[in-house]
Amino acid sequence: MGICSSCESTSIATAKLILQDGRLQEFPYPVKASYLLQRDPTIFICNSDEMEFGDVVSAISADEELQPGQLYFALPLSNLKRRLKAEEMAALAVKASSALNNCGGEKYGVRRKGSDFLVENKGKGVNNNDSAAAELRRARSTGGSGRRGKFTARLSAIPE
Repeated sequence: MGICSSCESTSIATAKLILQDGRLQEFPYPVKASYLLQRDPTIFICNSDEMEFGDVVSAISADEELQPGQLYFALPLSNLKRRLKAEEMAALAVKASSALNNCGGEKYGVRRKGSDFLVENKGKGVNNNDSAAAELRRARSTGGSGRRGKFTARLSAIPE
């Protein structure tokens, strides 16, 4: 009758943890927050679904297991019980997006090297309301091949 194919995903749902340096760790097995806190006592773990700018950042319980399909952040203890600013929320969103795009399906706690940063250009005489000149640059090493991939995206407002 023809070629039959399925678009159904065979991948396992994982709990995703964005580390402070922007790397992603995936856990396809149950892992408690206490295990992660023992490995690095200078952080706390928070659920991305419970984060809103202007709201206080709170940690998940040490006894709580990271849930498959959920996204978590490992943040420094200095951010605990502090109000999250819109700029900080945006930076976390960029970090998470970059980590998720770079993950390449690596699981079981394997970390991938990569660095992403957001640079905002503020030139003299430029009205930031008229043109939002944000530049996203990413340099990522591609394993042991010695090649580097780079790209630059420039975003600006379109006057109506």
